[in-house]
Amino acid sequence: MLNNPPIIGLAGGIGSGKSTIAKLFNELGIQSVDADDVARQAVAIGTHCLTAIHLRYGDDILLDDGSLNRSLLRSIVFDNSDERKWLEQLTHPAIRKQLLEELNQATSPYVLMVHPLLFETGQNSQCQFTIAIDVPTSLQRVRVMNRDNTSEVNADKIIASQLSNDERLSKADFVLENTGNIIDLNGKVHRLHKEILELL
Repeated sequence: MLNNPPIIGLAGGIGSGKSTIAKLFNELGIQSVDADDVARQAVAIGTHCLTAIHLRYGDDILLDDGSLNRSLLRSIVFDNSDERKWLEQLTHPAIRKQLLEELNQATSPYVLMVHPLLFETGQNSQCQFTIAIDVPTSLQRVRVMNRDNTSEVNADKIIASQLSNDERLSKADFVLENTGNIIDLNGKVHRLHKEILELL
């Protein structure tokens, strides 16, 4: 346990550019574990979580290949807070366990935990430092609509279900603004990486 690298949390709402920023840190030799990827693994074919979801919602919740129909599940839980709570109680422990296992396998000077709900799930308590991505809601909305081919109403629903930008920024140790171009962002990541290394 003693050799595990320090965990740095990277939090940002949907469409804030978490994956892009994580890649820039990866290019500097910093490993990252993405909670969204782990969440997908937690409900993969053959998992206990997918079996429980199938039992609760019936065959419609599965696609033809037996995998999870994510868009159907998303529409069920977004419109019903009880169903969302049930799903979170089922999946969060599995996600948390898998996340920690992967973080503990990292060998870089520190490891990024990339998590859209870092503060909401309390997993910031496992981090030495936390970084929040600062991005205007209007930009988030456009990115989500373009990326997920979804309506403005749906994009706003997802954004509203997460911490507000201001709340997230107030909880974080570092703020990384992502409104410019990739060259500008790369410069900010380089400076932040240096600062983190000095603090560690």
